[in-house]
Amino acid sequence: MAAPLVLGHVSTGLIGFVDSVIAGHHGTATLAAVSVGTALFWLPMMVPMGTLMSLPPAVSQLDGSGRRDQIGALFRQALWLALGLGLALFAFLSVVGMALEPMGIAPGIRDGARNFLHGIRWGVPALTFYLCMRYLCDGLHWTLPTMLFGFGGLVLLVPLGFALTYGVGGIPGRGAGGLGVASALMMWMQALAFLFYLRRARRFAGLRLFARWDAPQWPPIRGLLQTGLPIGVTVAMEGGLFITTALLIGRLGEVPVAAHQIAINVASLCYMIPLGLAEATTVRVGHAVGRGDPTAVRRAAWAGFIIVLGTQALSALALLLGNHVVVGFYTGDAQVAALAAALLLYAAAFQFPDGIQVIAAGALRGLRDTRVPMLIAAFAYWGVGMPLGAVLGLGVGGFTPAMGPRGMWLGLIGGLCVASVLMGWRFWRSSRDRHLRALLPGANRLPG
Repeated sequence: MAAPLVLGHVSTGLIGFVDSVIAGHHGTATLAAVSVGTALFWLPMMVPMGTLMSLPPAVSQLDGSGRRDQIGALFRQALWLALGLGLALFAFLSVVGMALEPMGIAPGIRDGARNFLHGIRWGVPALTFYLCMRYLCDGLHWTLPTMLFGFGGLVLLVPLGFALTYGVGGIPGRGAGGLGVASALMMWMQALAFLFYLRRARRFAGLRLFARWDAPQWPPIRGLLQTGLPIGVTVAMEGGLFITTALLIGRLGEVPVAAHQIAINVASLCYMIPLGLAEATTVRVGHAVGRGDPTAVRRAAWAGFIIVLGTQALSALALLLGNHVVVGFYTGDAQVAALAAALLLYAAAFQFPDGIQVIAAGALRGLRDTRVPMLIAAFAYWGVGMPLGAVLGLGVGGFTPAMGPRGMWLGLIGGLCVASVLMGWRFWRSSRDRHLRALLPGANRLPG
């Protein structure tokens, strides 16, 4: 079940790879602008993305408890939620570019980052609809579309990104702004293709997903928000640690920003593997909860933990041994390449804690346990990781000489280590018999 999810997430990570390679060969300033623009796009995007993650466990529990006839109505309300989240984020991206100067972003980066944001914002509503449709399929244990539409988007982005960045034929080159527009076009094509698939596939005919038009109904939307908003905040806490790190490094100039963008893009590709495993774990745990089977709950979760230890070992080894080779794909700038290769060694160090915390969080989502993980994330990432990175990387407080990007990455390692210990402890506690006995009788209380 997890393999298509992993490959789908890898395809998403490769979109960042394509953007970084195109921007990196266009120029260091373009790569730096895309780095900052990408950070300002994904930081708020993680809230709607995480909020919509309430859909897979809800659908999975309905499926596990034999109430498939209720899935279509829940999905239609989730679409209204996706629309509202998409429009809110579009409005945010329309104005956030004005904050680049107060943030201290280097002057040579600001215009390109602003152009990237103004281009990509047009794809945000399509992305939230796409996520809603994708999470429906995931919750029904049908993960192949995640992989196919993910790689389909990647195939579209390569020519679109190249044409709009460099200019081809009569199309003028627009640099970082062109990459933003290309990404938005790709998002709309993905969403429309997914919609066509759901309407025509026999697998979904019995769910009557589009059988009627439903006005927004607050009770089911509120139920999704009650479960999903803590997930959204949790995802934003972790992603925000990495993204805010990128913005702080943006104060140091083009070379550190470009090197960080390369390293974080490679690390993000590695993260796609445990993320896909975590989503599969969420669905399997949720399905077991719907069936009222505590043994299956624990079996699904521990299978995820065992698999992720193996995948993270491979990722760490690849980063340790192949850091210089990987960086060579991104840039020919010797200064940028040397710093990026060094940062990948830090990425290798956090592979295990990152994998453990994401699987634990996924298992807890399957139990609909989202509020305490949100508090854990707030403490680990912003109470430990960010302060540690600021002290070591920027010399905040004057406790140490500023270590630059290396110090910021040490903060990332610290935050992820704390999160892995606390998330793992939370799942161990929640999976004990007496806690599951209290949960399982309420498994049928779903949104709305």
